[in-house]
Amino acid sequence: MKRKYYIKGKSEGEIVDGAFDLLLILKSIFAVGEIVSGIALFFIKPIWVKHLVQRFTAAELHEDPRDLIANLLVSMAHNFTTTAAILAAIYLLGHGIIKLITLILLWKKILWAYPLSILIFIGFMIYQVIDIATTHSIFMILVTLLDVVLIALTWMEWRRMRGLRLPGEAKESI
Repeated sequence: MKRKYYIKGKSEGEIVDGAFDLLLILKSIFAVGEIVSGIALFFIKPIWVKHLVQRFTAAELHEDPRDLIANLLVSMAHNFTTTAAILAAIYLLGHGIIKLITLILLWKKILWAYPLSILIFIGFMIYQVIDIATTHSIFMILVTLLDVVLIALTWMEWRRMRGLRLPGEAKESI
């Protein structure tokens, strides 16, 4: 038995469409943040990061030299090299640009972009699950759960959009 959920005065299609649009906005903001962060990493020098972390953790480490978070930040700052910054920048730029292009295609309701987006997001999720297995990052778990919802909504929206197309209707272009 298929369950149907309704919001007063809204059809199932309108609810899916609204949730899909909201998630596209959130993911687009996140993609722009990745792009901006990736660009910024090209200009940030590792010594700046080390000094900044040292400045913010000095008081805490003076009070409690065993502070887990402060020591973790100091350790991460010492391991932050120019090579690590460049690799992170390339990753963030690539991930952000691919995601943003995909989201723009979805915003434009280009039919072929729906299954392509699902494949791209599944690819991102595979990497995220591997990352979760090694880092146990709560943030990455939340991002992955959001991606699961986005994939489900993209699938539902794609099926709905295919049903709205008339037979013989011209194919859309970018």
